[in-house]
Amino acid sequence: QYPADLKEQVTKALALVETRTGRKFGDATNPLLVSVRSGARASMPGMMDTVLNLGLNDATAEALAKQSGDRRFAFDSYRRFVQMYSDVVLGIELHNFEKLLERSKKKRGVTQDHELQPKDLEQLVKDYKACVYLQLGEEFPEDPQQQLWGAVGAVFGSWMNQRAKTYRKLHDIPEEWGTAVNVQAMVFGNMGSDCATGVAFTRNPSNGAKDSYGEFLVNAQGE
Repeated sequence: QYPADLKEQVTKALALVETRTGRKFGDATNPLLVSVRSGARASMPGMMDTVLNLGLNDATAEALAKQSGDRRFAFDSYRRFVQMYSDVVLGIELHNFEKLLERSKKKRGVTQDHELQPKDLEQLVKDYKACVYLQLGEEFPEDPQQQLWGAVGAVFGSWMNQRAKTYRKLHDIPEEWGTAVNVQAMVFGNMGSDCATGVAFTRNPSNGAKDSYGEFLVNAQGE
């Protein structure tokens, strides 16, 4: 049960992000896309759920393709979003989408995701959505506001998933701490070989030593 004023607070905060980025959430010509991530007091890498590229739909994907000048990037982001949202929010197992991805690569005669062409990725989006309908009997949500609140609820809920509970037990993190949910403007790590995703710490997360620690992946998106 959310506090009564949460929706108003989120709306105001999102409007501030729109002002600072010069983009508008759900706009079909200049869309703001966001990530929805956990914000627990203690770092719990990989334990909580994340949704990236939120706000994409058929109209905003076309706008992203036009703005970026890179149709492949736009529809790679779109198919990643549909897959991630379907897993995290709708509860559809990832292997359903991985099978479709592998089928697309086999049809194209390639082995790497980045070798797929824009048309392949556009078709994958359609195939992923068809998978959602087959699994749930309902269409994948196109409304960005519906997407947002679905993701917020899923990330809050992931505090109580089994892997998070096991991690807290192993690392003596109190369950009652709970988690925040961070809604952030998207920064894309999958726009090319000069882009990356990563994580950095000012201390070694394994033993607390005062050493810089980090890792990254080039031309990828990270959860």
